[in-house]
Amino acid sequence: MSHLLRFVFEPGFFASAPVHVAVVAGGVAAIVSGILGVFTVMRGQSYAGHAFADISVTGGSGSFLIGISPIWGFAGTSVLAAGIMDMIGIRRPRGRDLATGIVRGAGLGLAALFLYWDTTHTSTTGATITILFGSMFIISTSIIPVIVAFSLVALGIAAVLYRPLLLSSVSADLAFARGIPVRLTGVLCLVAIAVSVSLSALTIGTILSTALLVGPAATALRLTSKPGLAIAWSALIGLGATWLGILLAYDSFYWPPAKHGWPVSFFVVTLVFLFYLAAQLASSRRTRSERHAPAPAPGQGG
Repeated sequence: MSHLLRFVFEPGFFASAPVHVAVVAGGVAAIVSGILGVFTVMRGQSYAGHAFADISVTGGSGSFLIGISPIWGFAGTSVLAAGIMDMIGIRRPRGRDLATGIVRGAGLGLAALFLYWDTTHTSTTGATITILFGSMFIISTSIIPVIVAFSLVALGIAAVLYRPLLLSSVSADLAFARGIPVRLTGVLCLVAIAVSVSLSALTIGTILSTALLVGPAATALRLTSKPGLAIAWSALIGLGATWLGILLAYDSFYWPPAKHGWPVSFFVVTLVFLFYLAAQLASSRRTRSERHAPAPAPGQGG
């Protein structure tokens, strides 16, 4: 057993301070993204989540310019974008997509300018790679309280609005008829999604953060149609992919031929994709089994 553990965990894994920070920061981001991701998928707002990820590039690159932690830029620009998207959008899905596209385009334009300034006017090295692809192993311990605070905000919104969000996700008209403030609920949901994207952008990068938001949720909804159970599955899948990705990334420093290590984000996104494929295959096999199951004999039906 000890030989097996040494094979799985390379020397120094449990004693490494960067690993400890990565486990905490990545775990929190995975849980929040998994929970909010279920609402994102159910409400058909995956494109909005992708837009927040792109807009986070603007905040992250701006943060490097003024010398603050990227998490503040990620969260600030994403939440601001959520408010602007609601202001210029209309209630129909086509109008929401139009508003999302407009805000996303403007954000990417500013991101291009800020990234250019990062590379030409500052002495910061690796800023572009860190913003786009993340790096859990260089997250500072001083940012952990900020990450926890942002996660509590996002999870608090989801907890308070759980039933209104579920009802408005199924039928906005029915929710409105029952006195639920549909627009306010939608705006607060967008804010929570924006915060969750900001957390995942800090850990696996802005480009790949949508994978942690949508992938585990889509996988969970393949496994069950019950929202509460899907939320639990999504959080566990995201957490498992993140922690296993951290382990593989650490072990990769010991893989031949070169000991430079592979990025955590690569492993996390790849694992999320593999989990989704497995759930898809299991769902297809279950559907075929139900389709070919023999019909009950007369008098045996429920």
